[in-house]
Amino acid sequence: MYITRLFTGLINLFVGLAEICLGLRVIFRLFAANNVQFVDWVYSTSNTLLSPFRGIFPAERITGAHVLDFTALFGMLIYALFGVILVAILRALTPARVAKKTKK
Repeated sequence: MYITRLFTGLINLFVGLAEICLGLRVIFRLFAANNVQFVDWVYSTSNTLLSPFRGIFPAERITGAHVLDFTALFGMLIYALFGVILVAILRALTPARVAKKTKK
């Protein structure tokens, strides 16, 4: 029971951090954020997360430097689905607790 909660929490933590990082990447690219240290860190971190999805979708240039990053949006979807599936499998493999019967 405690192990299930621990692993569920770790999965949710990883997926949440990945979603935040990729979401920031989408927002920064959409609004053409300046390349300051934090933005560069978000881009380098999200590049690692996006490496399995490179080349699936092109980045759509809206105007000038504003870009809609479909690869990052797809990555967000896949990481969220992967997290939900892992948590569901983990809960399915965990035996249910049986309530103790009290004697009268």
